[in-house]
Amino acid sequence: MLTISRLAAYAGVTVRAVRHYHKIGLLPEPERDRSGYRTYDAAAVVRLIRIRTLADSGVPLARVQELLAADPEEFADGVQEIDKALRAEIRRLQDTRSRLARLAAGEHLALPQSVVDYLDRLRGLGVEERYIEMERDAWIMIAAQVPHAIDAVIAKKHEELDDPGTVKLYSLLSGALDWPADDPRIVEVADLMERLMVRAVEAGEAGADDGIDDQFVDLLDSTMVESSPHAARLLEILEERGWRGWTRIERVPADRLNTELPPA
Repeated sequence: MLTISRLAAYAGVTVRAVRHYHKIGLLPEPERDRSGYRTYDAAAVVRLIRIRTLADSGVPLARVQELLAADPEEFADGVQEIDKALRAEIRRLQDTRSRLARLAAGEHLALPQSVVDYLDRLRGLGVEERYIEMERDAWIMIAAQVPHAIDAVIAKKHEELDDPGTVKLYSLLSGALDWPADDPRIVEVADLMERLMVRAVEAGEAGADDGIDDQFVDLLDSTMVESSPHAARLLEILEERGWRGWTRIERVPADRLNTELPPA
């Protein structure tokens, strides 16, 4: 007859594991002998080895008892079912690892790959990191609002970056974070933006339905204004010229422009 430590050694497990299997009912617990010790026989060694083999193969302990009592057909079906669950869990863990790897890259938190690529392109054009961070935060909010359309929006932004005027605008906006409050280059920024706005109107792209509600547009615009000391002045200049908005640019009709602008 075997002591618990010898049983554990023969089966290749720890004494602690044997006691755990007793506790959850996988391994019958023998009565104590007259000396107060539990002793085990060969059948206990065999059962314990089978338990260990199933557990080491990935079978959940909650299913081990069922498989130990199964006939060959039931055993095969049970193993297939467990294998299917394990494969699903592997796919879930692989997806989790992929997400973690993307998060480790920095920009991927709450951003689709298309936006990350776009921000990287801005970096390649020399746009300062502080300005890119502002854009990143705006794109995080936009992507959450229109996830179905974000890739198409970004594709359009890439087309715009093929225009030297757009590249120059980004360069100016990036550097504007350090401009003094009265820097005259803000007028150059307004000129560039107006030319791009006129082009968008002529192409029928301005005022299109973007799937974003007006309150969210106001949030993005106010965030932009708060982020730069020059943003409010830039919007004032553009509105004086008949344009309104930043996220959703609109042409202000001449009659409304005359009545709505405050007196000089």
